[in-house]
Amino acid sequence: MTESNTQDLREEFNRWAEAGRGEGMEQDHLPITLPVLEMMRLEPRDNVLDVGCGSGWLSRRIAEKVLEGRVVGMDVSDQMVRVARRTSAEYDNVLYVTGEVGEIPWEANFFTQAISVESGYYWPDPAAGLKEISRVLRPGGKFWMLINYYRDNPHCHQWGALLAVKTHLLLADEWVERFSGSGFTEVAHERVVDPSPSPEIYTGRWFRDAAQLRAFKAEGALLVHGEKS
Repeated sequence: MTESNTQDLREEFNRWAEAGRGEGMEQDHLPITLPVLEMMRLEPRDNVLDVGCGSGWLSRRIAEKVLEGRVVGMDVSDQMVRVARRTSAEYDNVLYVTGEVGEIPWEANFFTQAISVESGYYWPDPAAGLKEISRVLRPGGKFWMLINYYRDNPHCHQWGALLAVKTHLLLADEWVERFSGSGFTEVAHERVVDPSPSPEIYTGRWFRDAAQLRAFKAEGALLVHGEKS
């Protein structure tokens, strides 16, 4: 993928921001994200990078746990970053930057942890993104990637045709290989099941019907995590 793919991403998520879709991400993704925040065991002095921060909902939650540290939310969409800044004005320890994961605008060895929720499959070059995340992490720093779109879950494959930008539909083992090849050790993956209730009748565009939505949630989101050596 090329620079044009990054521009396509920026334009698409700018449209999402203008349509107010960033604000709904917390409701959609919080049920699978809360367990990951528990696993991270955040400390008050941690510096945390939120890759693909959108409207900043996760950055704000993390900021409440690292009161003596710093949270940097980064998104390819400058419009999303504007929304995040506006809705995070009362948080002194959060900073938002526009940038793409293949070229993170931050110094090396700064962050103690990094997290990305529902972003990884959009990255133009996942391996390059993982290497950049490794670069900005301190030795021993951990990265947590949580995604709902991956090949092992057959109930999400139809999303690719519905999205306006290119995506990567990878197996969990393929993500592990990319983590391991990008400077991460102790790489592991697991599923995080979405416990939220499903409607009796589904009328959205992402699933065939309510039964498929329930099957999708039962498979769970994919969490891949590793440590910078």
